[in-house]
Amino acid sequence: MTVVHLTASTFYGGPERQMLGLADALPDSVRTAFVSFPEGGRCAAFLDVVRDRGREAVALRADFPRLIRVTAELTATIRELGCEILLCHGYKANLLGRVAARRVGVPAVAVSRGWTWQDRRVRAYEWLDRRHLRLMDHVVAVSEGQAARVRNWCGVPAGRVSVVRNSARLGAFATTEPARGRLLDFFPRDSRVSRVVVAAGRLSPEKGFGVLIDAATAVLKADPVAGVVIFGEGVLRAELEQQVRARGLTGRVVLPGFRDDLDSLLAAADVVTLPSFTEGLPNVALEASAAGVPVVATAVGGTPEVIADGETGYLVQPGRPDELADRLVQSLKDGALRARLGNAGRARMQRLFTFDAQAAAYLDLFARLRPSPVAV
Repeated sequence: MTVVHLTASTFYGGPERQMLGLADALPDSVRTAFVSFPEGGRCAAFLDVVRDRGREAVALRADFPRLIRVTAELTATIRELGCEILLCHGYKANLLGRVAARRVGVPAVAVSRGWTWQDRRVRAYEWLDRRHLRLMDHVVAVSEGQAARVRNWCGVPAGRVSVVRNSARLGAFATTEPARGRLLDFFPRDSRVSRVVVAAGRLSPEKGFGVLIDAATAVLKADPVAGVVIFGEGVLRAELEQQVRARGLTGRVVLPGFRDDLDSLLAAADVVTLPSFTEGLPNVALEASAAGVPVVATAVGGTPEVIADGETGYLVQPGRPDELADRLVQSLKDGALRARLGNAGRARMQRLFTFDAQAAAYLDLFARLRPSPVAV
């Protein structure tokens, strides 16, 4: 069987790691290929990794708004690849992938991670996507919370929705002294920072980083050797930097941008935090837990399916910097507590969030959509 992932990738991030992790976990009888819209050439960041891993990768030449041209090229591409299942990631892949899959005569499956509401343009496309999902052959939701949205907001019948959770890459994380040193080097030498809170994600409204900066005022006052690092890029960078200056947090709250060594930097953190207003099933929470680092996060979307409150970390309400600050301070000041939460988090990942389990769920779905036998 040949499975093709269709995406509009602009960097090698969490969803891309999930796609490759699934490909690696599937049996050799399932051939996996990757196709991306060009995104102004930015798709190379992901497709180069795909090729380095020995897998087929195709960058389309045409792109939106040339709908006729891109749909024709996509149809020809998946036909040439021998696609039998098309897994679509994101609204562009869903909308155009479904048309191409129909022309080739193969099922189109949307992988639904949630909606960002990043800006007016994205909100319009996501509105269209939510109304389009019911036309897909099947929808895979990455959490129970997202599955409920797909059923209730989008009107997709329950029989065409499956939950296949994101997975943690348990072997990808190791705390090392160099990584800890790199993390501390983001702060000025005279800052005295020795305990670090890490956050990572797109710098856009739904991620709640403005709430984290508000919380940091209380955290850094309560813990004079604490610092906060927010990794990522996005439309809110200038606004967040101005907020840091206005709160008098310069040098103790830093925004170093996007990093391709986030694995080791997460593992070197004392606490990882996700102050989001919305999530599907957050990769950062999975990966921090896999690294044995406690997580303080908002109880939104699928996050409560990852973080067991009081057992592997803490859950707080979104938009409440006071609650966020209280749990961060509690975690930072108690090393024994951090160790207990981190160890429990890693054990939870090993028990519930493995790529082997993800692959088994997809194999079952493939068998239902394409009844021809899939060897395991």
